[in-house]
Parts: sequence; C-alpha cells; structure tokens
Amino acid sequence: MKPLVDHTSAIQSRAYRLTKPHEVIETMIQHAVHDWLVVIEPTLGSVCHADLRYYTGQRRPEALQRKLPMALIHEGLGTIVKSSIPQLVDGQRVVIVPNMQGYLLDGSDPEHCCDACNGGAGINYCSCGRFLGSGTDGIAQHRLVVPAACAIPVPDEVPDEIAVLAELCTVSYQALTHVEEKLSKARVAVFGDGPVGYLAAAMLHHVYGVSQDRLTIFGAVPEKLAQFELTNRFLVQEYDFTSSGGTYDIVVECTGGRFSEGAINQAIDILSPGGHLILMGVTEDRVPINTRDILEKGITLRGSSRSSIPDYYPVLAAMKDPACQAALRKLLPDEAITVKSAEDFSKAMNFAEENRGWKKVLLDFQW
Repeated sequence: MKPLVDHTSAIQSRAYRLTKPHEVIETMIQHAVHDWLVVIEPTLGSVCHADLRYYTGQRRPEALQRKLPMALIHEGLGTIVKSSIPQLVDGQRVVIVPNMQGYLLDGSDPEHCCDACNGGAGINYCSCGRFLGSGTDGIAQHRLVVPAACAIPVPDEVPDEIAVLAELCTVSYQALTHVEEKLSKARVAVFGDGPVGYLAAAMLHHVYGVSQDRLTIFGAVPEKLAQFELTNRFLVQEYDFTSSGGTYDIVVECTGGRFSEGAINQAIDILSPGGHLILMGVTEDRVPINTRDILEKGITLRGSSRSSIPDYYPVLAAMKDPACQAALRKLLPDEAITVKSAEDFSKAMNFAEENRGWKKVLLDFQW
C-alpha cells in the first residue's frame, strides 16, 4: 500500500544522454522524488556490451527509435544523497539494482502489480517495470532516483571496484538459481571465455561451491582461457564434441553474437539425457539449433536475462571473501576512466568499443 502521506519533491539531474549512435549530449532531466524512492549520486560505473549495442547502433532501428534519447549504464554504485528510509542514510555506499519492478516504482505491493509478480514467472520478469539504461535513463547522470529497495548497501569488506561487478555477477547467479538443487553434484560446463563466462564460473565456484573437478570452460582464445584457473579448460577448436556425448549435466552458454549457434549445438552434443542448457549469451540474430537431440535427450532449455533484488545479497556476501575478490580482480583494468563531461563519456564509450577485450571498462564519475 502507498503511504497515507507522500511528501513528493522534484530534483534536476545532469545526464549524459545518447541521442543517436555515437552522439552523447549533456542535458537536464527532472525526477519526481516520492517517499519510497531514494536519490543516489553515481560514483563508479561499468560498461556492458548492452550499452555498446546502443552506443554503436547495433540494436534494431525500431528499438533505437523507441528508446533514445537515453542515459546509458546499468552496472554501477553510488552514494545516497537523499533518503526517507532509516536504513539508507546520506553518504552510504550502495549498489544500484537496475531492474525496477512496477510495484516498487509506484510505492505499492506485489499483489498490485502484474501476473509475473503474483505467482507467475517471478519479479525478474515484471511486465510493469523499468530497466536502467534500457528504455529509461540509466546511471550516467548525477542524480539517480530509484526505489529504496533497489539501493543495496555495500558491505564494508567489499571495495568499490569489486562491488561494481555485482550486477553482472547477479545475472549469472539468477540463471543458476533454476538448477541450484543440482549443483552440489552436477558436472557443469560453461561456454564463453569473456567476462560473462568468467563471472558465471566464479559464481559457480565461490557461491555454489562447484569444485574444479566438476567445472569445465570451453573457449576460443588461449590467453583468456588461461585466466580460468579454478576450472578444467578446453579450446573449442581442438575439442571433439561429437565423441563426448553425455559428459555434462548442466551447460551455461555465455558466448552470444555470431558464436551462439556453435556453442548451443556443441552444448547439446555434450549434455547428458535429462540435462539442462541455460542460455545467457545475447544475439540479435535467430540461431538454428539441433532440436532432434534436444527431444531425444529430454534436454531442458532455459533462457535467463537480468537479475532482481534478492540475487544481490548472496553475491555481495560472497564478495567479502578475499579469494572471491582475487578472482574478480582479473576482470578489472589498471584504472577507471575519469568522466567529468559528455565528451569524456563519449571518449570512454569509444575506448570500450575499440577494446572489447577481457577486462571491463570502468567509469569514475566526477560530478
């Protein structure tokens, strides 16, 4: 239920908005601030491939037309600058949850929201919600207004540069919750030697306790594959998938793009009867897959995208472990890129576009 009295106010936010591919302007936008919302000053952001698809114009034209202009970035953290919630005080460090359910936005309860939030697919698939940097202005603004529940306090033991990876880690965690009861014994394979695959492997090991003897990574770049120290590792171009059927109980596909077709079909090859295939890689194209073996093996195929508030707490708890921090630091650059203007933001996005390598691109917002 909404509060009986709502002391609504309004604030202006200075935002770096993408107006068309490769063009960012600084503009002012206005936010209404209800009592169930908090105001955050973003301090550190991380560039996702989803941001780059907007920035480089790789999204479908109709999507760009519908969603732009828009401030990008959905991976980040900041400090509270205004809150009516006793648990969130000024100056507190918080991780920002970009997936905001409709009932949180309007200050009501799940039962007043959509079917997904009321016993359906779950709050991760709320049809009334908004997602930062995808249809609504994201973290690239100096005053971000979100529901209080979407501001998760950062444990003192977790430094900013580790906490900024929380959103991407929770996406893997959310995907794995659907096979959680099997992970204590399952043989698991991950396709993809990029950041998504690496963090999926990190969550499997550091949160779910999947040991090296049960965890395998398939990748295409030897230098990237070498970073996966807590797993078995194979190059896809050297592995014989046709003679390795029935080896794995769960496969997580984290490749996306033009590599999705090969990875999905190779995953089908190596899955045991009754196995589970989780798709996390994003592609704008339709992908042909081997439905015959899906049917004959009784494979369960599930897509998973984004994460929700409950996923952040176990991930942040795991991030307090120095061993987990050491694993995640492999994805961090030597330093973050300072962003003080729209021009700085464009330069950072251009750098991310030209350096789609192993390490993340971090944005040090200085407002």
